[in-house]
Amino acid sequence: MTGFDLVARLHEQLDFHWHAQARPRLDGLTDDEYLWEPAPGTWNVRRRGDGPPGTVTTRAGSAQWLLDFAFPEPEPAPVTSIAWRIAHVVVGVLGARAHSHFDGPPADYDEFPYAGTAQEALDQLDAAYGAWSAGVRSLTTDQLALPVGPAEGPFAEDPMIVLVLHLNRETIHHLAEVALLRDLWANGVR
Repeated sequence: MTGFDLVARLHEQLDFHWHAQARPRLDGLTDDEYLWEPAPGTWNVRRRGDGPPGTVTTRAGSAQWLLDFAFPEPEPAPVTSIAWRIAHVVVGVLGARAHSHFDGPPADYDEFPYAGTAQEALDQLDAAYGAWSAGVRSLTTDQLALPVGPAEGPFAEDPMIVLVLHLNRETIHHLAEVALLRDLWANGVR
């Protein structure tokens, strides 16, 4: 296929969604909305001294704000807040992969300084997206076929294109969940 740039198309898949839908839907996010718990037992980002809901067995973070979670995850999985979902995209989806594959800044659940405000979280999200996006744009078609390596654990032998497609889906999925939570908030479901 002459003139087809696979790397550009992979980047465009997420970049279009980021600029046309996902990021604009986060404009105007308030701190109250960011930390809103839409259901009892919601997992969230909480101050170190605040007690988490009963389904939380572990908390992660290196600063004043910690991320709720449990391992193994309970079934059904608890509802998560906007703060939790953004933190997951920042650290577990984009940040960790930008770090391990493109020399981005460290992003580890246990050592991350989670955001306590909406603006700080959006700044973290913008930085994580920027690092991942730049890394994807730097790839060559040949690199897309190479195994991702040990940073991806049991998926170490999968080619880079599989990781890029997976992270595109994950980012779109989780930011669409955030958009739904924003719709509920805007319509007074509190």
